[in-house]
Amino acid sequence: MQKVMIVGGGVGGTTVLKLLSESEVFSIVCMADKNESAEGMLAAKERGIPSVTNWSLGLERDLDIIFDTTGDPSVYKRIKRDMDEQTILIPGSVALIMTKLFEEKNRLISKLENTSAKMDLILNTTSEGMVVIDHGGFIIMFNDSAERATDTKREDVIGRHIKDFIPSTGLLRVMQTNQKEVNQEITLSNGMELITTRIPLVNADKEIIGAFSVFRNKTEAVQLAEQITDLKEIQTMLQAIIQSSDEAISVVDDQGRGLLINPAYTRITGLTKTQVIGKPASIDIYEGESMHMKVLQTKKPVRGVNMRVGPKHKEVIVNVAPIIVDGCLKGSVGVIHDVSEIQALTHELNRARQIIRTLQAKYSFDDIIGASEEMKLPIEQAKLSARTPATVLLRGESGTGKELFAHAIHNASDRKFNKFVRVNCAAISESLLESELFGYDEGAFTGANRGGKVGFFEEANQGSIFLDEIGELPANIQAKLLRVLQEKEIVRVGGTKPIPINVRVIAATNINLEEAIANGSFREDLYFRLNRMPIFIAPLRKRKEDLRELAEHLINKINQEYGRSIEGITAAAIHKMQIYNWPGNVRELENILGRAIIFMKLNETIIDIQHIPDFIEEIPVKQEKLLMHPSGYVSGKPLSEIIDQYEADIIQQAFHTHKGNKTLTAKALGISVRNLYYKMEKLKL
Repeated sequence: MQKVMIVGGGVGGTTVLKLLSESEVFSIVCMADKNESAEGMLAAKERGIPSVTNWSLGLERDLDIIFDTTGDPSVYKRIKRDMDEQTILIPGSVALIMTKLFEEKNRLISKLENTSAKMDLILNTTSEGMVVIDHGGFIIMFNDSAERATDTKREDVIGRHIKDFIPSTGLLRVMQTNQKEVNQEITLSNGMELITTRIPLVNADKEIIGAFSVFRNKTEAVQLAEQITDLKEIQTMLQAIIQSSDEAISVVDDQGRGLLINPAYTRITGLTKTQVIGKPASIDIYEGESMHMKVLQTKKPVRGVNMRVGPKHKEVIVNVAPIIVDGCLKGSVGVIHDVSEIQALTHELNRARQIIRTLQAKYSFDDIIGASEEMKLPIEQAKLSARTPATVLLRGESGTGKELFAHAIHNASDRKFNKFVRVNCAAISESLLESELFGYDEGAFTGANRGGKVGFFEEANQGSIFLDEIGELPANIQAKLLRVLQEKEIVRVGGTKPIPINVRVIAATNINLEEAIANGSFREDLYFRLNRMPIFIAPLRKRKEDLRELAEHLINKINQEYGRSIEGITAAAIHKMQIYNWPGNVRELENILGRAIIFMKLNETIIDIQHIPDFIEEIPVKQEKLLMHPSGYVSGKPLSEIIDQYEADIIQQAFHTHKGNKTLTAKALGISVRNLYYKMEKLKL
């Protein structure tokens, strides 16, 4: 055995170490590298091979071969100078070649072993019995099915002459004649009858090197033949049914290649058998994706899919179902219905429904969530206003639910069966807003539609119109809107004839209209027309007792939108949300809950404190100076301002005493909650 030292613990040295360790010819007596943590040094320690940090120490051993894998010419020269003359020094380049050769050898061995294993697996899993003989007639292969068919163990026949096992064998004759014999009957010595096919084995030089026989029990073969006959009859019947059907039918295999179509398919798509059979399932598609391929991927049927097929671009509805036999997917069958006219009518109907949906109010008072005193008052006011034709002005911060109130007011009014038109005044450009609201006559401006256009107010006639962001209206539109409210008529852009209308106006704003009037951006006379029935909707931070009920309602809504099944929210999560001020109101709450549900794991069903993001700490409310008595006369200030300041201080003090509860504050001051809201608005508290 050759004693070896390896110098260098890098990749090359490690590879040489692993290869030589597997050999019985070499004995590695030492591994050398100046770095003790080198990969080769660690591998040597795992194998119990001595290792040194100075290769010169290894020269003291009786060595036959030294592998220098460092790649450093100076190291190679020093080793050659100091080593024994009888020792062989192999440089890194030669070591690399050896490594490649060893790797190639192992790869070929592994490939041969895998090929042999795969061949044995194939031969032993086939249902046909198989026996193979060599040129001398000796049995060299006998598979599992052959064992079962002949009731003989493999070890009892391998190496025996075929004549000793089957005296009446024809395999020797097949080798002599070099002719295949198909479906021949043979009887074994135990009386078992077989149906066999014998085939000679020929090498690349066309020399006969043996023969093999594939056989099956005769009884099984007869049963199989009967089954094939029955299947052919069934196939003939199915083909007759398919060919005579008025519905277009196409069948593909498990790879999505066309197997069968009927005349109705050709009539509808315009494609013949030669264009479809054996081709991909998508060959007939002009518009849409292949439902055959989708069904093959999901193993689930699809129904009522709209597509266009064939060179005629025929509009059809497709139903496709998977073909599953004994739990295995074998293909899919599709039925195509030619319903172009019906589809066109359905499309028009769906379009009409979409238009109708945009003209309907979707929410009622049942959809307004809140049992706090701050919500009871606006809800009662809204219900009262719904019974009158008066103009309603919804006021509140963004995200408090003003549009929800508008929908509910319309649905609770006697106009609920008429149109409900929604207009966001801030979302339409100023140049288009007038024509969108009031319509225009033909020729009113360049590009105007022939015959003119009906505006939102005419469209909402006999119904309600919701004007959101009313404070964003430009001055000229405010003047026209005032005329609509006063005279109950509109004049189209470019027109002169007034058109009478009967529309209930519901307006909404999140800006301070009083300040807008003061700075001249909003008309005072329009304000008085709109402010006939004002409804103030409290922000979420002022009705935090509604948080749980709101959260549970929004969770149910988000479940339907996202397809989740979240069951509720914990008290800890609610408490965490109650310390937040919610500047975005209910809209922000819905955003936070939606985000929490998105990032929840599929097995989680309850929103807990860890699912709620860490909110920015609520900015402490600025502590106003609480006056215990009037501050007295202030020079330069009129009496009204001094009284307002004193009233504001008293209300602030009452708020502080009752911890911000408006109901208790109003009760303590002897005024109504509505009056308290009015004073807060007036004093800008």
